Amino acid sequence: MLKKVAVVLHRQVALFEFGVVNEVFGLDRTDDGVPAFEFLIASPDPGVPLSIGHGAAVVPPHALDDCLDADLVAVPGGSTDPDFAPEILQTLRGVVDNGGRVLTVCTGAFAAAEAGLLDGRRCTTHWRHGAELARRYPKAIVDTDVLFVDDGPVTTSAGTAAGIDASLHLVRAEYGPDVANRIARRMVVPPHRDGGQRQFVEAPVPACESDGFAQVLDWMVEHLDTDITVDELANRMHMSTRTFARRFVDEVGVSPHRWLTEQRVLHARRLLESTTLPVDDVAARVGFASATLLRHHFNATVGVTPTVYRRRFAAR
Repeated sequence: MLKKVAVVLHRQVALFEFGVVNEVFGLDRTDDGVPAFEFLIASPDPGVPLSIGHGAAVVPPHALDDCLDADLVAVPGGSTDPDFAPEILQTLRGVVDNGGRVLTVCTGAFAAAEAGLLDGRRCTTHWRHGAELARRYPKAIVDTDVLFVDDGPVTTSAGTAAGIDASLHLVRAEYGPDVANRIARRMVVPPHRDGGQRQFVEAPVPACESDGFAQVLDWMVEHLDTDITVDELANRMHMSTRTFARRFVDEVGVSPHRWLTEQRVLHARRLLESTTLPVDDVAARVGFASATLLRHHFNATVGVTPTVYRRRFAAR
């Protein structure tokens, strides 16, 4: 059973990530029907203040040895530096060896990876650090499209608020949806969020080094609302359709159809954020034949529907 939860802090503490775990597991909500968790805060040097920035500090009272019999040990984000204290890595490995679980929030995944706990496992971290995690730990299977990943005894979550999603997921798996929903309601957060990190990633227009292809890309962006065919693009470049399609992939990195779809979705994101146009009108302006087609490609690219995206990101 998930009864004893510990948080390992080190270096400068990421206050929000630490606070997320404390909010889910560290507050007494037994008056609302939530089971009581034994919650402790540990560090390699108990009693020594750890900075949370701006001159403030937190003082962990427990030693790492107190974590070894925990059912769950959480590592908040804060550092991607591989020079983790050996005793932290030993603690994480020891917890798993003893049948416990490890939860990482944001860049806390780097500590789990350095301990070898992500070897051969799917995992995630903040989308800005996913490439670095994959490069430094090639045995880890990094997926930055998702909010959290459960793989064996390790749960990794993406940046900041995704730690809430992962923590509530662990509560839901252990105690059922009713308990998770009670905690979420007290926190005034949804008990489950749709989609993944893709909806939060800014998608720039890809650059192209070739002058000729750069011009045709500019033309495509200016005419997204029209029916653009590969034959038409090939004619503009004075090439056969087959040669154009091959050269486009060589120069741009994706097929003409995929590039055009991505730019239409990108333009749709901007319209959903900045206008109140109905979804049907947004679809027409970006070149999709119907709102249904927009929803299909938007969900496949961004991970949520246009309506959900607008609700989260539209300017008020």
